[in-house]
Amino acid sequence: MQDSPPLPSAAAHEGQQHPISLYLKVWGLLFLLSALSYLVDYMHVQGIVRWTLIIAFMLLKAGLILSIFMHMAWERLSLVYAILVPPLVLLVLVRIMTIEANYAFWTRAIFMGGGG
Repeated sequence: MQDSPPLPSAAAHEGQQHPISLYLKVWGLLFLLSALSYLVDYMHVQGIVRWTLIIAFMLLKAGLILSIFMHMAWERLSLVYAILVPPLVLLVLVRIMTIEANYAFWTRAIFMGGGG
């Protein structure tokens, strides 16, 4: 006969406990990143610098929320890959389609005398 699996310990039923200070620090950092994002608009930064800063702040905030508040920092690497890789692959495919669309547009504009 096979041995029965061991009963889970009491600690397994409680789950992970993270200190409240971690969540408060992340909340403060999210507040700071949001303030910096609004400051970019308030200071009338224009052009590529504006969009680079706004997207950088957005990605940093999304990464903090995903890793701490959604507990991805404490998950197995395979689960992290299963959640993060498909959207990244979709972004790469969208970028490839954008390059292809620009190529088709300019080929049509050069050889057919117009973009439409």
